[in-house]
Amino acid sequence: MTTSAPGKVMLYGEHAVVYGYPCIVTAISERLFVSEGTAVGDTRFIDAAVAAWGKPGQKFSARSSFSGKYGFGSSSAVTVATLKALRPHATNRELFDMAYKIVLDIQKVGSGFDVAAAVYGGTLYYIKNKTIEPLVIKDMPLVVGYTGIKADTVSLINNVAQKKKENPEKVERIFEAIAKLVDEAKTKMIEGDWERVGKLMDFNQEYLRDLGVSSEKLESLISAAKSAGAYGAKLSGAGGGDCMIALHPNGVQGKPLVEKAIKEAGGEVINVTTNAEGVRVES
Repeated sequence: MTTSAPGKVMLYGEHAVVYGYPCIVTAISERLFVSEGTAVGDTRFIDAAVAAWGKPGQKFSARSSFSGKYGFGSSSAVTVATLKALRPHATNRELFDMAYKIVLDIQKVGSGFDVAAAVYGGTLYYIKNKTIEPLVIKDMPLVVGYTGIKADTVSLINNVAQKKKENPEKVERIFEAIAKLVDEAKTKMIEGDWERVGKLMDFNQEYLRDLGVSSEKLESLISAAKSAGAYGAKLSGAGGGDCMIALHPNGVQGKPLVEKAIKEAGGEVINVTTNAEGVRVES
C-alpha cells in the first residue's frame, strides 16, 4: 500500500498560534509518499508511528515530491501518511490526534497546524487544541519563494518564547493584533478580496518583524515581490529563512512579474498550488 499526505504553507498567524491564537494554513500540491520498505535517513517519525499503531518489524519508506529544506512540514506529512498506511480506516480526528502526539514527543514544540493540513487538506482556520475549520475559498493567486536558507524552527520558537518572557505585555499585544488580522483575513479570503488579503499579509509581516523572526534575505524577496506589483507579501513559517509568500495581482502578467522579481532578488520560485487534498491512500 502507498499513502500520501500534502505539505503545507502557512498564510497567517505563525508564532502566535503556539500560544493559542488562530492561524490560517493551506495544504499544497507537493506531497510526501509512504510505502512498505526499508527507510533511509531520518526515520524517527516513521518509527514512532509504527510503534504507536503497527506491529513489530513493519517497515516503511518515504519519498517526497518536495525537499525537506523548504519548511513545508515534511515531518508532519510523513507521520500522517505512515499512520494512514497502518490504519487506512482511521478517522481524520484519530489520525490528527496520534500524529500530533508523535510530532510533539519528537520535536518538543509545535502547535499542530502542519499536522492538521496533512490530515484534512484544503485551507484551514486553526486554533491549537480547539478549532480545525475548513475554509471554502477560490483559487488563491499565491507565489512561493525560497530564500535558500534552511531555518531552525525550534530555535526561532524558543527565541520568541524568550522575548515573551522578557517583555510579556508587548509580545501579547503583537499576538492579539495578529489574531485580529487572521480573523479578518478569513472573511476576505472567503469573499475572494485578494487585494485586502495581500494588505493583511503586509500587516502580519510587520508584526513578525517586531518579533525578530524575519531576515535580510526574506525582506529582500518580500520587497522585490511588492515592487513588482504583489498585493502583499510575508514570510511563511517560523522565519529566519525558509519561504516567503506573495499574492500576485490576477491577470496574465501578474504572476510572471512577481516570480521574475523574486528570482532576480536571489530567491527560488517553487511552483505549488494551494488547497490540496489531505492524506489519502494512493494504491
